[in-house]
Amino acid sequence: MTRRAALALGAAPLVAPLAMPAVAQTANIKLTLPWLAQGSTAYAYIAKEMGAFTRRGLNVEVSRGFGSVAAAQAVAQGQFDYAIVGAGPVILAAARGLPIVGTATVNYDMTMGIALREDSPIRTAKDLEGKKLGAVPTSAEFPFWPAFAQRAGINMAGITVVQMDNRVLERGLIDRQVDAITAIGSSSIPVMQAQRAAHRFIPYSSAGVNFYANVICTRPEVLAARKSQAEAVTEALLEAAALQLKEPERAIDMFIKQVPEIGITQGGRENARLSQGLMQWTMLAPEAMDHGLGYTDMAKWNAMTDLVMQYGAPNDARRPAPESLISNDFAGKIKLNASEWGTIRTNLAPFGAMLG
Repeated sequence: MTRRAALALGAAPLVAPLAMPAVAQTANIKLTLPWLAQGSTAYAYIAKEMGAFTRRGLNVEVSRGFGSVAAAQAVAQGQFDYAIVGAGPVILAAARGLPIVGTATVNYDMTMGIALREDSPIRTAKDLEGKKLGAVPTSAEFPFWPAFAQRAGINMAGITVVQMDNRVLERGLIDRQVDAITAIGSSSIPVMQAQRAAHRFIPYSSAGVNFYANVICTRPEVLAARKSQAEAVTEALLEAAALQLKEPERAIDMFIKQVPEIGITQGGRENARLSQGLMQWTMLAPEAMDHGLGYTDMAKWNAMTDLVMQYGAPNDARRPAPESLISNDFAGKIKLNASEWGTIRTNLAPFGAMLG
């Protein structure tokens, strides 16, 4: 199963539009995903399909990514206007001096971890010692592999890290080229299931390495000069994420309209459904449920920054102040009620079980 990105034009909205910030004229926007097109970031395509961008005067071109670290670099270097990037790589990019700023947090667990075949003799994190570990160097989770290893008491000296391309990462594990892979669960688990490869997953969070997942971000200069546009992009994406939560099957239909090959590839729809469900499970957090979609807990962001500076940042990096890197200015305007959240939690429980 391969995951591809595609572009198309939007269609009529399926939910009532929100009050929108004024945008003077249609703006052509380039947005990059952190990875290939999949259910976990389908809201970027759903926002196009439901007209959430168009109603805000935005013409958005969505492009595939090559890992969150690469996506953060691409938006900071001006190759894109906006990006969807894991929180850890956002902080790491800022610590390295790259100009990047977050406008909202979409979901609250990066699902970073170690993916294994179900029949693997590796039962605990310590069992990785002496094994071959596949990894994509530009991925969101790889920079924090040392943090997980240290906190889990793993001796890294005997582990062979095999650098792999994101397009063959899971296949390499399935074909036993490596014993395990560092992975984002919401990306890799659906790929393995689509290939009928039973898996197990050891989350980084089991060793206390916790990171928010997708963050909508741009450059500080864009936010300063085009604040209303940044707000419009953020709200459109969060509006689409809300539709995904409330109408997941319709959301998949909309995603496939935008990325038709997902629907015609064997297992494509199921892959998208799994990826979407795993991502949505991580939205069941007090931040979104109590404060509205997009909300960021600044104390947790501060703790993530500490992790980045201790384990992921180079020696000459400077600790970015959380308040300069993300805010809640655009968050909390889209809310679900307690009954809706209760139904969503029940529906998503099977996906939570897959993450270990």
